[in-house]
Amino acid sequence: MTVRINHISGPRNISTAMMYSFRSRADTTVVDEPLYGHFLRVKPDVDHPGRAETMASMQTDGEAVIRDVILGDHETPVVFFKNMAHHIIDTGLDLGFLDQVTNVLLIRDPAEMLPSLLDGFPSATATETGFPQQVVLLRRIVDSGAEPIVLDSKQVLLDPPGVLAELCRRIGIPWDPAMLSWEPGPKPEDGVWSVHWYHRLHETTGFAPYVPKDVAVPEQHQDTLQELQRCYAELSPYAIEAQG
Repeated sequence: MTVRINHISGPRNISTAMMYSFRSRADTTVVDEPLYGHFLRVKPDVDHPGRAETMASMQTDGEAVIRDVILGDHETPVVFFKNMAHHIIDTGLDLGFLDQVTNVLLIRDPAEMLPSLLDGFPSATATETGFPQQVVLLRRIVDSGAEPIVLDSKQVLLDPPGVLAELCRRIGIPWDPAMLSWEPGPKPEDGVWSVHWYHRLHETTGFAPYVPKDVAVPEQHQDTLQELQRCYAELSPYAIEAQG
């Protein structure tokens, strides 16, 4: 039976590092944002770098992606899908597939995430952070009677082996210390958008130590920050905590 990990993040997080971590496992295939093309197709007003190249590089019919990729056949017993929350919620998809995968929500303190996002997207809204969509997904999981699996990037970076080992336990796969490191440089699985987003990560060989970010959110975005903090307050109690 294939273990399908639906890893759901927002922008300016460690989602690609998590993909590289799982890529280091011998039993795992990774897929980089398979629903990105669908998102861009149904959101024609979204202006992302490399939009045309991204859409040309992949299937843009989300239901076909779910059928053939997320729920399709793979050569390894574990498959890791790096997804974005805003690619899934409010994009016209039938959410029934979420019941056939193991959903993992990756969050980050909005006070650290939002300034980083605004640096590249000065007009970014709460919707573009994925936080409201993650709350929708969390509530769906809770309402189903399942125990949510949530990662907070700070906790991961404070204790990569401890948090990732517990993550593997909750997913139901063996812990593999190979997940702590990877080779530098681009990866074959990187989406074509990696040239715009992954260059710093390509210089890494593992998880960087956590360093607090002390950058103020501009006054005109304080309402957005407060909305995101409410979302974070609902999600963060479920996060796996660092040990020691």
